Amino acid sequence: MRRRTRQQQNRQVGMVEQKTPINDLSMLFTSEFSDELLKNCLNQGKIKASEKPENPPQILWVGDCVFATFGNFSASTGKAKSKKTFNISAIVAAALKNGCVLNYRASLPEGKRKIFYFDTEQSRFHCHNVLERILKLAGLPEGSDSDLITFVGLREYTPSLRLSLIDYALRTSKGYGLVIIDGIRDLMYDINNAKESTDVMTMLMNWTSKYMLHVHCALHLNKNDSNTRGHIGTELENKAETVLMISKDKNNTDISSVSPMHMRDKEFTTFAFHIDDNALPVLEEDYHVTVVKTKDQPLTSLPDEVHKMVLDDLFSNDTPTSYTRMVDLLCDYYANHGYKRGKNAVKTILQCMTRKNIIGKEQKRYVYHPEYLLKEQLV
Repeated sequence: MRRRTRQQQNRQVGMVEQKTPINDLSMLFTSEFSDELLKNCLNQGKIKASEKPENPPQILWVGDCVFATFGNFSASTGKAKSKKTFNISAIVAAALKNGCVLNYRASLPEGKRKIFYFDTEQSRFHCHNVLERILKLAGLPEGSDSDLITFVGLREYTPSLRLSLIDYALRTSKGYGLVIIDGIRDLMYDINNAKESTDVMTMLMNWTSKYMLHVHCALHLNKNDSNTRGHIGTELENKAETVLMISKDKNNTDISSVSPMHMRDKEFTTFAFHIDDNALPVLEEDYHVTVVKTKDQPLTSLPDEVHKMVLDDLFSNDTPTSYTRMVDLLCDYYANHGYKRGKNAVKTILQCMTRKNIIGKEQKRYVYHPEYLLKEQLV
């Protein structure tokens, strides 16, 4: 009797399983969004061959090379005191007058001539100096406000409040075609936090697309190399339309050069400027630069402390399951810590670490054994 009851129970369980299939995805993740919202987003995101989107308006050039269009964002980067803000002042002044300043040329369409300038770093006094410089470069009268530019200092606020204030300003304003964020790093708490970096990049892409404008940001380079700082720097390089690098000339520190670090369009020729007696950037005529590419230090020659720092960071945030994902993450995390290398170099270091059991694979997931890193020589 007991045996027959168990069989009946088993049949009943089987019937329940057939009638109620298990959704494997629900075990891993539960969506926080309603089906209606998801449906609307999918419909808005559909790309149809029958529709031909308009070309995004081009608004900023260096010579004949486009570096800024509506619906995209760009950045100026450089080490501290490299004159990034002076460079941005020239860009804004060109946009303000819809003309040429230094090597920049601007043409914002009617109805999108206004500029928002958000500064997250400087005091009110220094922000005022930047605004006056922009007005001088644009040929506008000193001490007189212009309806075409709104300058906002956000130094005293938290990162989350700064982000919300910019979002509020764009939501409640009209006629803006160019937005400057001088200090994008200050929109986040942790410059190496992958989620925060992705969130900030998503906000930039949302603002530029939703309001059909261009955002230009400022971000520092690492002190010891020419890589943009943190995970946010890597994300910015990957997604920005243009990244300009501002550098002090090695032979004359009074001169700063502007070169294309990354551009989707044709790259312009490096130019330079100096600061005159009126504290304004002035084009350095007949400037020539010789580019000498230095050989990167192999990753295998780096100290164990560097590898440990990179791997601790990587495996505390992610658990890769595929070889491709493992290589991509190593590329990102070495770059975040100031050692940007190509995929071949990263594959070599991964091969060394695998051979020494520093990185292994268990149950289809890559795992990290820090104890082996302290025991073994990579080469």
